[in-house]
Amino acid sequence: MVRNGSAEYKVGDVVIFRIVKRSSHPGRRAAQISPEPRGEDYLYEVDKYWMVSDRRHDGTVVLLTRRGKQHVVQCSNPRLRPAKWWERVLYRNRFPNNPVTMPPLAAG
Repeated sequence: MVRNGSAEYKVGDVVIFRIVKRSSHPGRRAAQISPEPRGEDYLYEVDKYWMVSDRRHDGTVVLLTRRGKQHVVQCSNPRLRPAKWWERVLYRNRFPNNPVTMPPLAAG
C-alpha cells in the first residue's frame, strides 16, 4: 500500500482531490474564493471526488473520474486525501462507480 501520512491508498478507494481553478464566475461548489490582483477573475478551489484505479511503486496513484478520465497524482500531494465515511455517504453520486472501467495509464 502507498502511504500519505496516515492515509493508505489501494485500488477502489474513494478520494477527494482539491484543485485550484480560475474563472470570472466561480461555481456553487467553489471554496477559498479570492479575487485576482486586477479584479477580472477569481482564484478558487473545488473538491473533485475520484477513485483510485491503480497504485504505482513510484509513489503515485492513478485516479479515475466519474466520466472516465484518469489523473496521475503523487501520494504525498497535500491536496489528495481519503474521503471520510460521511463524505462517502453524502457525496456517493459524485464518485465513480467502478474503478476497473478504464485500463490504467501507461507508466511514463
